Amino acid sequence: MGKYDDILKKTEGLKQKMIDLRRDFHQYPELGLQEFNTARKVEGVLKALGLETRMFVNGTGVRGFLKGSEPGETIALRADMDALPIQEETDLPYQSQNKGVMHACGHDAHIAMLLGAATILSEMRKELKGNVAFIFQPAEEIGAGAKAMVEEGALEGANRIFGLHVYSILPFGTLGYRPGPLMAAGDFFDVKIIGKGGHGGLPHLTVDPIVIAANAISTLQTIVSREVDPVESAVISICKMNGGEAYNVIPETATFGGTIRSHNPELREGLPRRIKEILDGLVSGMRGSYELNLMSKFPATTNDEEMTAFIVKVAKEILGEDKLSLLRPLMGSEDFSFYLQKVPGTFAFLGVENKDKGIIYPHHHPKFNIDEDILPLGTALHVSVAMEYLREQQRGRTNSS
Repeated sequence: MGKYDDILKKTEGLKQKMIDLRRDFHQYPELGLQEFNTARKVEGVLKALGLETRMFVNGTGVRGFLKGSEPGETIALRADMDALPIQEETDLPYQSQNKGVMHACGHDAHIAMLLGAATILSEMRKELKGNVAFIFQPAEEIGAGAKAMVEEGALEGANRIFGLHVYSILPFGTLGYRPGPLMAAGDFFDVKIIGKGGHGGLPHLTVDPIVIAANAISTLQTIVSREVDPVESAVISICKMNGGEAYNVIPETATFGGTIRSHNPELREGLPRRIKEILDGLVSGMRGSYELNLMSKFPATTNDEEMTAFIVKVAKEILGEDKLSLLRPLMGSEDFSFYLQKVPGTFAFLGVENKDKGIIYPHHHPKFNIDEDILPLGTALHVSVAMEYLREQQRGRTNSS
């Protein structure tokens, strides 16, 4: 028998309940900082299990707290709850009923899996030599939730934290992990180029902001290609641009904006500075002026090496050694990074791709879906990680005494 067979049996027995929960959350998604109904539903389940609950972020976040039979350390488990501003195109019988809003990133599954873990761990309370904090967080997609939860005390008393995210790129049941830097810091910027408008046939009487913007966009690309060490990971992507509305009118202004991604903290600090320096010289040299708005959103998600090794050890027993995948650093961002700045922990991905079932669409796609058979496995990982961590800490205290 496997070490966690009993837990796997319990999670499999809870599968239909988790499917029902996931589909309910999927049907009624809410955007970041608007998860009022979602949070109330989560709080209701946690209270019914006898957990201490506390609301956060104006009622859009929830923490459930489970005290074990004996005092000990506290491990936190996290799920994000927000949806995306996307019109769903899946034709599922439980597709979104909220127009233009969709769970297109799997957060509905995260909620269901963590509620499943809370259900099973509450039943195993007598075996817990410590405590478990269940963090249900709003607004991950807009980078506002984790920071607010931390500032309001959601990590109070926590010694370690574990986060799990379904991943459409990984084959079903595969755990993607990485010690150290996993996901990039994500920052955003807006640039407004200010020129002098006029007739399209008389450009010499204008200061054309579109031409200035075009030159600025091209030149900014040389920061990564010519100034960043090729072995470092960095991205400057211009993702939006707007200028003018008529065929024969040179506008007064043009705007563009985008994102900066990096893993190295020094690089993260230096890239915005170079953007400003290039704009200073280029825009003034072309007789214009500009306004730059820099928005710092996500620190890099850097996993604790010891905690990552622990997660891998547990996952090997549950998923099998052939289902472990060491990932390269990713250029996406995750606000789980704010938790990792406070306590050691790790963030991992759980594969949900299943071509046989048509589960092939990427995250943030209007046809995104998951293979719901993943729910028991994700819940088993949460439960096993919490149980095993508290057991190990208890053994360590016993041996030291």
